[in-house]
Amino acid sequence: MGAGLRFKGLGTWCVMSSLMKPLLHTYFRSSCSWRVRIALALKDVDYEQAPVNLIKDGGQQLSTEFTEVNPMQQVPSLHIDGITLSQSLAIIQYLDETRPTPRLLPEDLKKRAQVRMISDLIASGIQPLQNLMVLQRLGDGERLAWAQAHITKGFQALEQILQQTAGRYCVQDEVSMADLCLVPQFYNAERFKVDMTPFPTITRINRALMELEAFQVSHPSRQPDTPADLRAQ
Repeated sequence: MGAGLRFKGLGTWCVMSSLMKPLLHTYFRSSCSWRVRIALALKDVDYEQAPVNLIKDGGQQLSTEFTEVNPMQQVPSLHIDGITLSQSLAIIQYLDETRPTPRLLPEDLKKRAQVRMISDLIASGIQPLQNLMVLQRLGDGERLAWAQAHITKGFQALEQILQQTAGRYCVQDEVSMADLCLVPQFYNAERFKVDMTPFPTITRINRALMELEAFQVSHPSRQPDTPADLRAQ
């Protein structure tokens, strides 16, 4: 084995190198991790998972061991091709540049800009406001209303944009990075009981995407660390 990255990962010493399978640090219900799992599935990348429980023992992502992997103490983190990457959109774009089939960022510059716009709207404008780190700072009675309000506001903007850009999927008829962001956010909206009636375009696109195998196999209900009571039957 060549020189690799060594770290103590959640109680087990791991040695990784560019000669080994990619290793994804993930959490079954992490939106950002799900985006990357979809990309890996679409591109048929054989990889291994290292689950990081964001809740157990106060959050395994806060451990010294995991901080060596990702100083932001967040998932996902992907070790691939001899480097370790964090931030889901950066990971997806790297995968698209190094493994371009199927392409997740269109060659057409206008479509590519639309894909990035939608991806950033979700990844920067909606998801961070209702993620675990934010909700943990709110009282138990405040969390649901907070999440609903911010998802609804974001979806109001997203629905209008998609009415202009969508075909079968977010940007015309090819699956793109924008779709990888939409599906996990739709899942969160359902978790937080957001009324989806005002968002028919978002709902239609999500339904079409969930017909695809890559979105199904990467679903939170089908991961190695999914709790038994949340597993797909």
